[in-house]
Amino acid sequence: MESLALTFTGGWASGINAYLLVLVLGIADRLGDVEGIPDVLARWDVLTAAALMFALEFVADKIPYVDSTWDAISTAIRPTVGAVIGVLLAGDASTLEQAVLGVVGGGTALASHLVKAGSRLAINTSPEPITNVTASVVEDLAVLGVVWFAIDHPRAAAAIAGLLLAGGLILLLVLARLVRRGWRRWKHKGDPAWT
Repeated sequence: MESLALTFTGGWASGINAYLLVLVLGIADRLGDVEGIPDVLARWDVLTAAALMFALEFVADKIPYVDSTWDAISTAIRPTVGAVIGVLLAGDASTLEQAVLGVVGGGTALASHLVKAGSRLAINTSPEPITNVTASVVEDLAVLGVVWFAIDHPRAAAAIAGLLLAGGLILLLVLARLVRRGWRRWKHKGDPAWT
């Protein structure tokens, strides 16, 4: 059950920032040899690659439209990292357990990635960069805090990640409806039947 909770939380975090997830888990294992975190994440080459990619994403995520391009590229990467982390967390579990954890990690990562990418598209309609920077910093702090909390309290962190994911999905649905409504109004701007 602990592996499932950590996998769900890791999947959520991976959908937002996969490199920060790998970095936090790897550093935690390197500093404290945390049971349940695969040792491969604490290898120096993995930590270096994750830190480099996190630095790139940290910058790209703050720039309007560049962030959406980065999100489009990450559509394949984030769910894959979530699935791989899920399988790694399964360890020597049975094949069925590894498959379930892989699906939970990848599926949760895909859902949270869609929330992030969709909300970023909406944020990019704002002409100023402050909303992008704020959203990015809040996302990074949320991933850092929830994953670090998950190391000692995986079930509570999974509940927090679930609430954040559900809230994000609801927000995305509301934003999609507002965008559709605005598009229809703009499309029929001169039509007297729509005024």
